[in-house]
Amino acid sequence: MCRLLGYLGVPIQLDTLLYQTEHSLVVQSYQPQEMTAGLLNADGFGIGWYHPHQDALPYTYKNILPIWSDINLPHLSRYIESGCMVANVRSATSGQAVDLSNCQPFSSDRILGVHNGFIEQFRQTLYRPIRHRLEDDAYQGIEGSTDSEHIFALLLDLMQTTGMTLEQGLQATLTLLSQMARSHPTQLSANLVLTDGQQLVASRFATRSPAPSLYWLRNQSPVANGVLIASEPLFAGAWQRVPEQTLLRVDRDLTVVVQSLKAD
Repeated sequence: MCRLLGYLGVPIQLDTLLYQTEHSLVVQSYQPQEMTAGLLNADGFGIGWYHPHQDALPYTYKNILPIWSDINLPHLSRYIESGCMVANVRSATSGQAVDLSNCQPFSSDRILGVHNGFIEQFRQTLYRPIRHRLEDDAYQGIEGSTDSEHIFALLLDLMQTTGMTLEQGLQATLTLLSQMARSHPTQLSANLVLTDGQQLVASRFATRSPAPSLYWLRNQSPVANGVLIASEPLFAGAWQRVPEQTLLRVDRDLTVVVQSLKAD
């Protein structure tokens, strides 16, 4: 299981979330507290963010090293400032390559996405069915081999072919995946955090309980003017545990909407 986070709010330095809290994402990479599979997140990492003042496509920085081994990141993270960012530290599923194409976040145009979870026996179950459903643009956009990237491609395909919003696309993706998992049969979990730079959309979802952990927090130092979504709390505070089978949306004005997910 990976660890992930998403932030939306007043621009802050990236190192606030990666290094400066007692249970920061770097700490979660080597000392996670709520992982249900695996012990470490040492198979690479990635960060995605948007320019705080320019209307530009998002930026990403990825590495196959453990996040604690990247000597450049502490310096970059003190320089990078953004009002919208996502990050992921990876615990690779057995048999999946540790290379840059499999590091998150995944990106397409203005959309960034990170995933914590798995499709059980992915290559033998939903690998081919997912690819079979994709139109050419989404299909050709897949660069790696992970279940995570195929979930992201399915989301993009649904949005592109139907005109769905990010929230609608995530709902439809989880509904479709749930149906496919029953048909083949297999199990899956899909905690996702997605953004287009103006909102965050997240899910805590699994076809069997327990789903991987997910929390959110709003307007509390060191994110006093923002909302933070994370696999595990980064610091002591009034964190809200996201219920299982739930969608969460954070709007630009930091309104948080939590709704039950019906993926039948």
